[in-house]
Formats: sequence, C-alpha cells, structure tokens
Amino acid sequence: MFVYRLIIFTIGILIFSFGISLAIKMDYLGLHPWDVLNVGLFDIVGLSIGSWSILIGIILVMIAAVLDHTYIKLGTFLNLFLIGILVDFYLWTDLLPEPSALPLDILIMILGIVLMGIGGGIYNAAGLGAGPRDGFMLSISDKTGYSIGRVRIATELIILVIGLFIGGPVFIFTFIFTFVQSPIFEFSYLRLTRVVERRQANT
Repeated sequence: MFVYRLIIFTIGILIFSFGISLAIKMDYLGLHPWDVLNVGLFDIVGLSIGSWSILIGIILVMIAAVLDHTYIKLGTFLNLFLIGILVDFYLWTDLLPEPSALPLDILIMILGIVLMGIGGGIYNAAGLGAGPRDGFMLSISDKTGYSIGRVRIATELIILVIGLFIGGPVFIFTFIFTFVQSPIFEFSYLRLTRVVERRQANT
C-alpha cells in the first residue's frame, strides 16, 4: 500500500511542479500568489526560484507543526525539496515553451493553473503528508472549520499582497490563479482521497 501511495504522490509532485514551471515561463501574465512571492524574492535577493520555494516551505512546516502536526509526514519533506528542485530543473531545460503569441501564452498559462490544481490534489490525497503550503492551509481549515477552498483563497490573497509589495509579477492571471485553482485542488483532493481509501479498504 505504501508503494501505491508513493506512486500517486510522485505523479502529483511531477504534475504540480511542471504546472508551476509552465506558469513561470509566462509570468508577464501574472503568477500564482506563492510564486509571485518566490519570483519577487529571486529578483531582489538572488538564489533561484526553487531555492526560495524550499526556504519558505521550511518556515511553513515549522508553523504547521505548531498548529497541527497531523499533516507533517515523510511526504512533507519530500515535497519541500522535490518541488523546488524540479521547478529549477524544468526551468533549466529547454522543454518549456517560451512566450510567443498572446492567445497561445494564455492557453499555456491556463494549462499551468489546471495542472497545479490537479497535481496538488493528487499528492495530498496520497496521504504521505501534505506539502508545506498545503499542510499549513489544511491545518488552518481543520482548526477553523472553514472549507479548504476558502482557506486557500484567504491565505493566498495575503501572500499576494506581500508579493506585490516586493515587486513580484502580478497581473490578471494572478487573480485567476487565486479563485480558480483552489476549487480544482479541492475537487481533485477529495476525489483521489476516496480512491485511495477504497483501495486501502480492499487490501
């Protein structure tokens, strides 16, 4: 059963990281709030976008551990490092399309949003431990009783303000990320969780 969960987790991480990388290549259209923060810090301080993802993730894991350590497991730490590494890898290769025509760039950005929502739901459903950002928001959801989608939207709006303040790439798709990706995440998370639980019950 652990191998099955690890496979689901890995698929989710690969999809999620690829979605982030696609969006970053089209950052002139606006980025997801967390990536607005990462790119803003990258532009100001240096390092790499993936490195900032890891550093911020470490801080969020520490906060989540205080709020509710339920979501902090092996997968949390795998997520913490793998996403940052994979994003830097995808951006380093020539696999991703460069910005070209606006209609095509918009389609690529939408694909990135969908992949991030689906991938995030998949790797969380594996039950190996939520990612730093998701664990942080899931723990708040459990503590407050608010839905996962509502907590994600509220949290990401706060991060967006911080990212905007430091000069991160904010534009129209930043707001599309905030209000569209969260429901996609919640839908895929709940559906995949039921699939994993049914398989566990049958083993």
